Amino acid sequence: RARDGIDLVGPIGSSSPPTIVGDVVVVGSAHHVGFQPPSRANTPGDIRGFNVRTGELIWTFKTIPEAGELGVDTWQDDSWTYTGNAASWAPISFDPETGYVFVPTEAPTGDFYGGHRPGSNLFSTSLLVLDSRTGERIWHFQTVHHDIWDMDNPAAPILADIVIEGQPRKIVVQITKQSFAFVFDRLTGEPIWPIEERAVPQTDVPGEWTSPTQPFPTKPAAFDRNGFTEDDLIDFTPEIRARAAEIAAGFRMGPLYTPPSLADAEDGTGGTLMLPYSTGGANWEGGALDPETGFLYVGTQTNPFVLTLREGGDRSDMNYVQGFGRAQLAPGVPIVKPPWGRITAIDLSTGDHAWMIANGDTPPSVAQRLEMAPADIPRTGKISRAGLLVTKTLLFAGEGLSGDPVFRAHDKMTGEILAEIELPNTQAGLPMTYLHGGRQFIVMSVGGGGQPAELVALALPGN
Repeated sequence: RARDGIDLVGPIGSSSPPTIVGDVVVVGSAHHVGFQPPSRANTPGDIRGFNVRTGELIWTFKTIPEAGELGVDTWQDDSWTYTGNAASWAPISFDPETGYVFVPTEAPTGDFYGGHRPGSNLFSTSLLVLDSRTGERIWHFQTVHHDIWDMDNPAAPILADIVIEGQPRKIVVQITKQSFAFVFDRLTGEPIWPIEERAVPQTDVPGEWTSPTQPFPTKPAAFDRNGFTEDDLIDFTPEIRARAAEIAAGFRMGPLYTPPSLADAEDGTGGTLMLPYSTGGANWEGGALDPETGFLYVGTQTNPFVLTLREGGDRSDMNYVQGFGRAQLAPGVPIVKPPWGRITAIDLSTGDHAWMIANGDTPPSVAQRLEMAPADIPRTGKISRAGLLVTKTLLFAGEGLSGDPVFRAHDKMTGEILAEIELPNTQAGLPMTYLHGGRQFIVMSVGGGGQPAELVALALPGN
């Protein structure tokens, strides 16, 4: 039901459960996908705290600041007055010791064109830390300035106490779609390793504004490829690579944060090859962190997309919205080298990668759909993101919604597959584990592909 101070609005809801910290329920929101928004004006994604017993609204934090508030100067031309989104659709984490909540926020309206909102646009696409009792901002870090790539922070921030380079640290890790792990002291916001503002390519789309720099963590290294060059093209055979190069020649390519481009650009290209796309890299599945070893495990996919813009026309009052393009060798076969799905282990005690494996076998369709395919195609992994669970002894991983219905146990230190279990359908949710009657269970949701949603429980026989 409606509460005082909260207006009833349009296509906005919730995609994650609320976070309860003591007597306060902290709630984010999920807006309709903004690829082709009908208007530059939308509902702001405020974060709210409610009394857990009465439902009374205690506080509101405006992720798009208003006049006189910190960050309003990052919304040029008074664009804060009408721009929306910048919500937190991913889960919100909390620290029981401090009462702080860690809020991952999304891009503003619209996802791929920001000419109507010039400026860096605080507090969109940020890690925002608030006091759960008052809504006061403790610290923040913006992971993308003026987001025009839909690089929402998609996963629950991970809190852990880790010994890093010989010193005990209380950290928070924000996993991003662009395959970065931003690691901070969770009390102060100080980066554990330096984060550099680096120059990035600039836009030539009429009316657009781009930030001259973007933040790049120096450690850990990206856990999947980001940016697109000719070196990324699939090269099973010279003929296959030549075909991939022919396709790629019709589009722009460049390093991470190469801006979206027009479908009919003056240079004859039809958009920008974006890697990773807005589905990741990583996404809502996040990662799994082992507090004993300090290893962080992340499942990702490597699948480029053509990011192209067309005029809003009669469908939108925005100058440009997302157009459509495709860059595949064949259905289900990307133009980039495998692995197309992977699991990466990162040792957070040093910031270095420990190992990486392809997640999933090579789809039979690859050889079937590729002319001149070699007989010895390497293990490519599936174009899917793994849902992970780490326990005291093992790392468990499915293949995600686009993979096969299998669930594997891996050696945590090497990635070696130790066991494989067939599921009734593809993994749809993150696995969780619990102990009952001296027996350990693992439960996850499965479904998709026209099949019903189910919960599946796994356990070893006996206690």
